[in-house]
Amino acid sequence: MYVVISYDISEDKRRTKIHKILKSYGQWMQYSVFECDLTETQYAKLRLRLSKLIQPDRDSIRFYFLCACCEQKVERIGGEPIRDETIFFA
Repeated sequence: MYVVISYDISEDKRRTKIHKILKSYGQWMQYSVFECDLTETQYAKLRLRLSKLIQPDRDSIRFYFLCACCEQKVERIGGEPIRDETIFFA
């Protein structure tokens, strides 16, 4: 599943932890936005890890799920090039 994740975390220390976790699951696109291509298991683990860190009354994390068709319609102008994570075996 292709997921765009945005977050608004009020405290620097928590925000840094959230950023590091998300960086291990996807590509950082903008200050508080990541694009992730996840399996259902990866998503469940990620969501659990993030929910343990945030303070729900002060912080928020949003998950936007894009279907395969919609993923192909994403347009980008500028910014970091998209990583090619294709693995080739010899």
